[in-house]
Amino acid sequence: MKAFFLKWNRAVKWSRKNLFSGPLSTLITVLLMVFLFKTFFPLFNWAIAEAHWNTTAMECREGGGACWSFIGEKARYILFGHYPRSEQWRAVFFILSIFLLFFLGQFRRLWSKYLIWACAVFPFVGTLLMRGGFPGLELVKMEDWGGLPLTLLLAFVGIVVSYPLGILLALGRRSSMPVINALSVCYIELIRGVPLISILFMGSVMFPLLLPEGVTISKVLRAQAAMILFSSAYMAEVVRGGLQAIPRGQYEAAKAIGLGYGQTMGLVVLPQALKIVIPPTVNTFIGLFKDTSLVFIISLSDLLFTTKASFKDAEWLGFSVEGYFFAAFIYFVFCYFMGRVSFRIETEMSR
Repeated sequence: MKAFFLKWNRAVKWSRKNLFSGPLSTLITVLLMVFLFKTFFPLFNWAIAEAHWNTTAMECREGGGACWSFIGEKARYILFGHYPRSEQWRAVFFILSIFLLFFLGQFRRLWSKYLIWACAVFPFVGTLLMRGGFPGLELVKMEDWGGLPLTLLLAFVGIVVSYPLGILLALGRRSSMPVINALSVCYIELIRGVPLISILFMGSVMFPLLLPEGVTISKVLRAQAAMILFSSAYMAEVVRGGLQAIPRGQYEAAKAIGLGYGQTMGLVVLPQALKIVIPPTVNTFIGLFKDTSLVFIISLSDLLFTTKASFKDAEWLGFSVEGYFFAAFIYFVFCYFMGRVSFRIETEMSR
């Protein structure tokens, strides 16, 4: 009982200090409490208390709560699109593996070169698994990929490839060689000066016209290349900001002990610069992950596209809010894990 009163007294003191320290603070606190009361309970009633979990579409329309039965009915299509049901285990394995890599990345004791290699190599291994076409696995054309696996593929292959490419572009922009410097500057400014949609259109519509007759490249690969090119330009500017934050004395000290340009950058400058720009780097990665939703304009069935397509079923018309909630939850989960991994890495690096 004594411990309870001690905790109660501490809570009261904290509230007086932080929530009711003056007239303005008290007014803001009261207004926020009223706002939360007015929004939380109606949302709770709609999403949980009055929700329909295992009913028909007609029963959902007769009720007033959320129709999560719609998600149960359409979850397979939303998550996997037109990927063959008989081969769906490959897509599930791909999703769970990506999620597992993010989960393991939160734990400092598991950090090793093996985990880094796994994060770098698995998106490409997962692509081969999704495609198949070798003994034991049926070939699934990329045009049949969709939903969450396609979103993860575009995002994480884009992350893995654009990161080192962005580093090279940042070094090229700071290079003293005029040709390399000019090419890097032109590339970065050109890509940053146009929207991602235009690059996707170029890759989908214009690029095939430049190929020799009879040569075709999958639309998924073209979209992947467009996202890599777009993201690498932004990543280059993030890395360049880190390079400019390194004191000149670091370069001079490396030169004084006889290190060449490659050794100076690889052993002295880049490790410090990349540590400084961890937050904006992950912010760029999160932006790339969410930008995958734009590929629907070139008729690729990403997660958001399959979610919208599921609304067209005449039997389940009118439940788009539940579908968007489901898609938003999936985006949030992956973005949250990226943020958590970034925070853990930043905390460990600063010790």
